[in-house]
Amino acid sequence: MAVAVIAFLLVLAVIASERVHRTKVALLGAAIVVLFAGGSYSQELAIDAIDFNTIGLLLGMMILVHLTQETGVYDYIAIRAGQLSRGRPPYVVLALAGTTALLSAFLDNLTTILLVVPVTFLLADALDLDPIPLVVIEVIASNIGGTATLIGDPPNIIIAGAADLSFNDFILNLAPAVILTLAVVMPLLYLIYRRRLQVSEANREVVMELDARSAIRDSDELKRTGTVLALTILCFFVHQPLGVEPATVALTGAAVALLVTRQGLEESLAKIEWATLFFFVALFVMVGALEATGAIDEVANAVKDVTNGDRTAELLGTTWIAGIGSGVVDNIPFTTAMIPVVDSLNNTDDDAYWWALALGACFGGNMTVIAAAANVAASGMAERAGRPIGFTAFLRIGLPVTLISLLIATAYISLRYIAL
Repeated sequence: MAVAVIAFLLVLAVIASERVHRTKVALLGAAIVVLFAGGSYSQELAIDAIDFNTIGLLLGMMILVHLTQETGVYDYIAIRAGQLSRGRPPYVVLALAGTTALLSAFLDNLTTILLVVPVTFLLADALDLDPIPLVVIEVIASNIGGTATLIGDPPNIIIAGAADLSFNDFILNLAPAVILTLAVVMPLLYLIYRRRLQVSEANREVVMELDARSAIRDSDELKRTGTVLALTILCFFVHQPLGVEPATVALTGAAVALLVTRQGLEESLAKIEWATLFFFVALFVMVGALEATGAIDEVANAVKDVTNGDRTAELLGTTWIAGIGSGVVDNIPFTTAMIPVVDSLNNTDDDAYWWALALGACFGGNMTVIAAAANVAASGMAERAGRPIGFTAFLRIGLPVTLISLLIATAYISLRYIAL
């Protein structure tokens, strides 16, 4: 356990220093925990710890996004978005954040980020804006919006499987808290970034005069790859009734798109953000070591000791422990570790415990750039575009947003599940 904890904390510290690329550090950390964590964490366990559903989803969508991006469709969407908002920053933020939150709820936050970030960079370029504030706002909106439904955020999928909760259960219990949190957080983020989101009148006029349709560079290619992308997105909405995992949907869509496209295979595969994928692999291995050696269980079990059987303390303790723990580690494995703890606390079949866990884990995903899959994916895309999002830069925004979100969750849980 000591090796796993020390290695993870050191990797986190080096990533925060931004002196070495995070993927290099994470891969080294993964190697260390496998080599020196002892017999409790073998190579086989390390491989088992890798969430190949997340890796497959990322890989498939990266290919699909690249193939469709070459047609100019994202340029078209960016221009139309700029024209509909008339180039005014408050409306640009509202349109991007609102769309991201809504898509994240009914698609999933990782897929949504992979779709909206390329559009955002193009829109920011057209308006001569700094794209990073917009991307950070979208990441936060995706994590909050994805909290509302069973399929919106991976922690909710894990919780639904453990507690046998329905799609409607999640909407009825979590959507009100999500709407309230978005209403508070999004205006706050705009106020924080408003000085970096200034658009000159000249740039607004240029955008309004652009011909969006001329941005489509290859309409025939768009018909082929765009149709595949649209069908893939539709399949995401029905993947659960079909009994198909999101990674299978994404990889199948990518395979079909590669088959029908006229773009070269080698060129298409070269556009994959391999650094992001390897960072995910290394992160899963390190967190797997924390799980296998019992480090995460120690943190999770502390909830039981601190709350001492009081329902109010258990519910609010679950929310805050899940929020902070997910922000430091990653909300997927931390939720997995919290499941048996919450199950043991919930000895009266009280679903409020599961909603407390969902709100904490999903909202905690906004704390750091490594706390949720959507954050890592967006950071990788920004880095590839030459505009990296620093660990500390994200933390300065993510930490207060997470604390505010958890405070709202606390008030919501208190009023709905404790006061009644």
